[in-house]
Amino acid sequence: MRTPGRRLPAYSPTRPCHQNRLTRAVQWTGRLLCWSLAAGMTTAATELLFAPQASWWPALWPLPWYLTCVTALTWAILRAREKAAQHPPEEDTLPDQRDQAA
Repeated sequence: MRTPGRRLPAYSPTRPCHQNRLTRAVQWTGRLLCWSLAAGMTTAATELLFAPQASWWPALWPLPWYLTCVTALTWAILRAREKAAQHPPEEDTLPDQRDQAA
């Protein structure tokens, strides 16, 4: 039974296997992007509020920001590849020029 508003799993028997892997890679990269952004904000807040004096802190606190930049670029590339791999809609479903409002 389908619950309204609930997403279906990414797996579909009609999709090629590489497309499923690409979708999962996009999802995991997006999750990593969110978590690295959260870690970057946390370390920036720690730097601002507590100003840690540990010798390793100046090297550690910008690392999540670097990871965020790399992950955002990776996610954008993977998402573009995922969009390009999708099949265009069939011509029967495309609106005719006469059907479009002026």
